[in-house]
Amino acid sequence: MNLYVSNIAFKMRDDELRQAFEPYGEIVSSKIIMDRETGRSRGFGFVEFASRDAGQSAIDALNGAELAGKEISVSEARAREERPARSFGGGGGGGDRGGYNRGGGGRY
Repeated sequence: MNLYVSNIAFKMRDDELRQAFEPYGEIVSSKIIMDRETGRSRGFGFVEFASRDAGQSAIDALNGAELAGKEISVSEARAREERPARSFGGGGGGGDRGGYNRGGGGRY
């Protein structure tokens, strides 16, 4: 079971997150999401348990609990939505922008 953990203290590290969740069962992975630009924590992460029961125990025990001075929220992670690929060729839309006789305020 994959859990979404939000409101994580910015100073917290991956291993500290793992340690907080270890008493509830076998952890497959734990990861705090970092900002690509700044390298700082984005304040949320994911903890994946080997079993659903262990994940549910962690949710029941830790949702609303204080961790590193902040009250965290813990819930089952939703499946990641497919997002369209970014195009780097310039934005879309815009329509006909140039040319003669475009309308608008005329200059005489």
